[in-house]
Amino acid sequence: MTDTLPDHAPERSVIDAVLRGRCGSPFGVLGMHGNGDGRLVVRVFAPDAAEVIVVDAKTGREVAPLQRIDDEGFFSGSMPRRSKEFAYRLRLRAEGAEWTREDPYRFGPVLGDLDEHLLAEGRHEDFYRKLGAHPVKHEGVDGVSFAVWAPNARRVSVVGDFNAWDGRRHAMRRRLGGGVWELFVPALGPGALYKFEILGVQGDVLPLKADPVALAAEAPPATASIVSGLPKHEWQDAGWRDDIAKRDARREPMSIYEVHASSWRRAEGDKVLSYAELGEQIAEYATWMGFTHVEFLPLSEHPFTGSWGYQPVGLFAPTARHGGPDDFAAMVDRLHAADLGVILDWVPAHFPSDAHGLARFDGTALYEHEDPRLGFHRDWNTLIYNFGRTEVANFLRSSALYWLREYHVDALRVDAVASMLYLDYSREAGEWIPNREGGRENLDAIDFLRGVNAAVAEYTPDALTIAEESTAWPSVSRPTSDGGLGFDFKWNMGWMHDTLDYMATDPLYRKYDHGKMTFGLHYAFSENFILPLSHDEVVHGKGSLLTKMPGEKWQKFANLRAYLGFMWTHPGKKLLFMGCEFAQEREWNHDRSLDWHLLEDPAHEGMQRLVRDLNTLYRDTPALYRLDCAPEGFAWIEGGDTENNVFSYVRYGDEGDPPVVVVANMAPVLREGFRIGMPHEGHWREALNTDATGYGGSGAGNGDAVVAQSPGSHDQPASALLTLPPLAVIVLVPEK
Repeated sequence: MTDTLPDHAPERSVIDAVLRGRCGSPFGVLGMHGNGDGRLVVRVFAPDAAEVIVVDAKTGREVAPLQRIDDEGFFSGSMPRRSKEFAYRLRLRAEGAEWTREDPYRFGPVLGDLDEHLLAEGRHEDFYRKLGAHPVKHEGVDGVSFAVWAPNARRVSVVGDFNAWDGRRHAMRRRLGGGVWELFVPALGPGALYKFEILGVQGDVLPLKADPVALAAEAPPATASIVSGLPKHEWQDAGWRDDIAKRDARREPMSIYEVHASSWRRAEGDKVLSYAELGEQIAEYATWMGFTHVEFLPLSEHPFTGSWGYQPVGLFAPTARHGGPDDFAAMVDRLHAADLGVILDWVPAHFPSDAHGLARFDGTALYEHEDPRLGFHRDWNTLIYNFGRTEVANFLRSSALYWLREYHVDALRVDAVASMLYLDYSREAGEWIPNREGGRENLDAIDFLRGVNAAVAEYTPDALTIAEESTAWPSVSRPTSDGGLGFDFKWNMGWMHDTLDYMATDPLYRKYDHGKMTFGLHYAFSENFILPLSHDEVVHGKGSLLTKMPGEKWQKFANLRAYLGFMWTHPGKKLLFMGCEFAQEREWNHDRSLDWHLLEDPAHEGMQRLVRDLNTLYRDTPALYRLDCAPEGFAWIEGGDTENNVFSYVRYGDEGDPPVVVVANMAPVLREGFRIGMPHEGHWREALNTDATGYGGSGAGNGDAVVAQSPGSHDQPASALLTLPPLAVIVLVPEK
């Protein structure tokens, strides 16, 4: 260390700030500067060098050596005979070795003034293209541009395997307008590990933070972000995308297979499948089963496997558990090639408090609320986003668009919407703060959800959004222009709870709960509904769908077959969690594969065959899907036969589409000569019978055809005498 500083060196306090990692304005110290007397000065922090020489980048000639001002690696020196700034490199020497590198502090900003302005206002719809880490060519040099939002930080550095995780080496430039810090690191490329080291508002060094906008991350339990860049997959799904652009999803069949990627099926050695294996195997299986869509539980990066992805840290990074970003893109492409839509669960409601994540990101409640009455979920021990902060809303909105734009995902199912809409969600009196109008509605969350759906409609108009919303909040799936939240569909949680309760009841007492099967029709067309039998119904001690059913083994299977027959013929799109299609017996365990060996049992194989046939019938029968979202598509024949536990109804399609008659006998009693009203006379074919022997049933039914004739019954112009199998649903279609 020199006792007397030369005139080209900064003050001792400035040098110490660099050496101690306390310098919040590194570009004001390091790099090339005018010295006030017409001379140029270059200052460098290079703790791994004994000598530093400035080299002209154009000619390769040495310009001047720098003086070592401090033994910890601070160098400074004047550039003789140079009065205009020039492009330079650094030649470094130590212990007989010599190497040349670029100086990150000689480069100008990467972000433009418009970027800074839009980021500050929360209106940057290309947010993920600007923040995060992006391989770029800047001022003619290849490297990586880093940018992160941390407005209250005193200093932010990018650290990684390229700089020994030393926060002094790559301190970032602060853009004053929006609180964004940026730095171009030359000669860096994809694959580099990195995090941000942040000096918080109180001057303390925070735990290293993963990049909130990282496009790739290490596989847990490791937590570093990975320089990746946008996906480079060469898409082959133009035909698929052209086709869905012509569809009205409300009038199309939608049968969704819900999948947890890590436990659907395991590879040898109990290893989780790769994205490539998932794409190939799920495409083959879901297509064979007749599903139209595959919905994945969240695949954004998450530290805790037991959260099933619902506590994400990386809202822009596909989880590395199954591969990299391009592998994820290839999986989506493979599913599209099989004519399967891809739905991804997306979680903007909350985030975990892991130290490397968003919690108190710059030393303040940046993404969350300071007050736990607004910012903490006691149910999940997670933090709630501050939806009213424009930058946070922009961050989340950009995440939604990222999956739809860059990965061609067809729909986002938005998790836990009810928890977002209500300030008193799962809170007692005094544990929440009313809104500005004195109510319990989260006005900021409402505006945020409408903003997300408006952005999706504008930038990815062929994509869908689906709300998991469990209350009677009005107009969830109505356009924002009509005062709705703007979702395309909503999960019908009420239907699911009511009907599951009914099916779990001993048939002897079902007459007292008859309305639980019919009540859903009072509101079935108030929203665009999806009927969900999801993962939430087969965990946390709830047992499997099969074990919920009452009775002995044959009754359990018959009940479940009848329930699925009722669901597939009821108004609303369909969603079934993996394993339910073959009557998984044990409760779902996210750490184990499904019990595929059960298919060796004819009862389980019969259930799988039934779901496959239900999907085929559903897709081939317009009356079962065309008017799912319109009251004209449904009419009761008899919905009040409580004594017999029988339900009968008609499904209608467009004009010219043949109607479908459905009769459900939810009693374990064979009923013969049972008269049912029919929409018209003629021969009707029994298109499906859940009690067929091929499904594991008794084989009771109506043979090849049913004749409907006068007199009418149940306010229908014709009627027929039917055989109703026990605990079964039959579907009748008119013969052509």
